[in-house]
Amino acid sequence: MTALELDLSALFLAAVIVIWFMIAYQFVLTGFGYLNFIRSLKEKARLEVTAFEYPGCTVLIPAHNEERVIARTLEAVCALEYPAGKLTIMVIDDGSTDATGEIVRGFASRDERVRHYRIPPEEGGRGKSRALNLALRLVETELVAVYDADNTPDPAALRHLVAQMLAFPELGSALGKFRTRNKNATLLTRFINIETLSFQSILQAGRWQMHNIATLPGTNFAVWTGILRELNGWDENALTEDSELTIRLYQRGYKVKFVPYAVTYEQEPQQWAVWVRQRMRWVRGNSYVLGKFLREIPRFKSKRLAVDILYTLALYYIFFFAILISHGIFLASATGLIAIPLPGPYVYVWVMGFVLFVAEIFLAISYDREDTPRNFGLILVMYFTYCQLWLYVVLKAWSTEYVKKGERVWDKTARTEMYAEGK
Repeated sequence: MTALELDLSALFLAAVIVIWFMIAYQFVLTGFGYLNFIRSLKEKARLEVTAFEYPGCTVLIPAHNEERVIARTLEAVCALEYPAGKLTIMVIDDGSTDATGEIVRGFASRDERVRHYRIPPEEGGRGKSRALNLALRLVETELVAVYDADNTPDPAALRHLVAQMLAFPELGSALGKFRTRNKNATLLTRFINIETLSFQSILQAGRWQMHNIATLPGTNFAVWTGILRELNGWDENALTEDSELTIRLYQRGYKVKFVPYAVTYEQEPQQWAVWVRQRMRWVRGNSYVLGKFLREIPRFKSKRLAVDILYTLALYYIFFFAILISHGIFLASATGLIAIPLPGPYVYVWVMGFVLFVAEIFLAISYDREDTPRNFGLILVMYFTYCQLWLYVVLKAWSTEYVKKGERVWDKTARTEMYAEGK
């Protein structure tokens, strides 16, 4: 074996070990996610019969040119089951040039809970975090909830979130589940539906059950107003302001809980170009968050939080590098460009990894009764297609962030017309 062959063999073996470590950890999280699913059903039944004195809550809905979706969102939010006189609904109109403002004012004229807050032109157009911070100045209630402008929450969603925060004082925030309303629109939305359900059942439910850690999404969560102000609101430099806020909440000693039965429905991208831009924002946003907190990890009081951030680091960097190395060496070896005379059951290892991936995802989506034959077939296909496209997204995001030094601009996901699928 030449020195080059030895080096490539060692590199390939290291990549295989990293990939399998991540798969194994994901398998453990899947088991904890199942445990969380069972326990959450019992918890829901117990809290449903508990009498709470619900505090005032302001629902913030950031909106920029959302005429296609805002009416249906307001219909759903106005239908939330929350005590009379305790709910305020504030639509944050950030420089809309379409009919968004007119639609919101129409709702406000019929429902006194709805308020249209138009950000002054000189202060607007700086992204979701900026819009939320400006609105936070006007909040007079004990709680804040956030829903994106394309969301249609179940009537009980907010009540479930607030009940958690009243029942468990250590919570600074509680988040619910989001589901894909337009899941049958295109092949892409079918893939996204499977991805988002499995992500929440494995990484949100599993991490909460295992470590008491969950990550805020951009929507369907509630947080104490006083804590938000104590933390000076959202970081306006963060493209994923939700994950950044999560870490600061844990740093202050609060917990963030995942509540799988507090459900909202949202619209997902139906075009691949829109999907790529959205995912690039997520990758760049998480890179910013990791860079911001990486040096502070040794000083974290919560060692579980430190482990979780390191897992995120491994997922976005080490794991993807391992995949790229594995793919590159495999293709080069298969085409005869190089030879890897390293003995081992690598075909068996690859097949078992694929089987575990399919089993984990199919079990995770079964919690939401999505374990259909069609979805099983889609999982088989998405491993070789959709999942591999993430490599392109991550590489493009890294290039934009670290090579081109691109400006961090919050890129709003394009909407399509609402229609009567899902909720």
